[in-house]
Amino acid sequence: MENSSEIVSFVLSAYGNVGDLKYLYFIIILVWYVSICVANTFLIVVIRVDRRLHEPMYILLCNLCMNEINASTSLYPLLLSQMFSDNHEVTRVWCFLQMCSLYTGAPAEFWSLAAMAYDRYISICHPLRYNVIMNTDRVYISICHPLRYNVIMKTERVFLLILLVWLYSFLSFIFSFSFIFSLKFCENIIHNTYCDHQLIIRLSCSVSIQSFISDISFATVSVFIPFSLILASYMKILTVCLKTSKENKQKAVTTCTPQIISVSNLFVGCIFYFIDFRFVVSQVPDEVHIILPMYVLIFQPMLTPFMYGFNLPKIRQSYQRFLFKRK
Repeated sequence: MENSSEIVSFVLSAYGNVGDLKYLYFIIILVWYVSICVANTFLIVVIRVDRRLHEPMYILLCNLCMNEINASTSLYPLLLSQMFSDNHEVTRVWCFLQMCSLYTGAPAEFWSLAAMAYDRYISICHPLRYNVIMNTDRVYISICHPLRYNVIMKTERVFLLILLVWLYSFLSFIFSFSFIFSLKFCENIIHNTYCDHQLIIRLSCSVSIQSFISDISFATVSVFIPFSLILASYMKILTVCLKTSKENKQKAVTTCTPQIISVSNLFVGCIFYFIDFRFVVSQVPDEVHIILPMYVLIFQPMLTPFMYGFNLPKIRQSYQRFLFKRK
């Protein structure tokens, strides 16, 4: 094939011929996807209903849960539809939309965790300045809504922060991978279960240095910078905790543990992705090559609501009130 106009769709070859197992795979994937959506939506609803949770950290957590639903919806409906497809074909437009959603969600995940780490840093290391730092213009709110002054002012800056996170994430994707839209493709077989940008680039008639540069720039602005900020925040928190009372140490550990586990899991997922695509090991079974880059998309969306829901006391108490004490 000589030009991109002849490639109107891609074929996802990793599905192969699963035979009657497709019914079992379909049920497993569907149950997992529904469970992810229900768990994250339930946490969002609990935070929305309970005004005691209308604080910056929990609002940022809602944004994190929304991103988990976004990432899962970008992947699982395609997997489900392909289970009963004969040719496993997906249009270029759908492929590019899936890429946009996945690679916008990735930096949004890291930067949301970075914002939550910053919130914990201010709360633990500068508790007396917390309201000042998290607030913006105070005059109008203090006059018109004096009883809700602290809540409204703290959440106002958080919503602005969330907007910036998503805008930054979308622009990161556009600046890094928009060149893919204009590539000329000579093949249309993607050896995976979803549209991964690396495999799509390999199908182009010519791969330029721009592909390598875009990967480095995207990894830097989407992973390394927010991860460095998260690491710096928790190093500062650790330094302060070493000098404080045992009770404050326990409180800091309780609030920071879910975030540390989330970041660690994301970091492990990035390592799996990096190994799978940068050092293709022929001895590893094909199933492992398929699952490794999907590790984060499989486990992270379910890890988030359970880690925060069961480890943060205020959310755990809200769960109990919501489930057992509603009339």
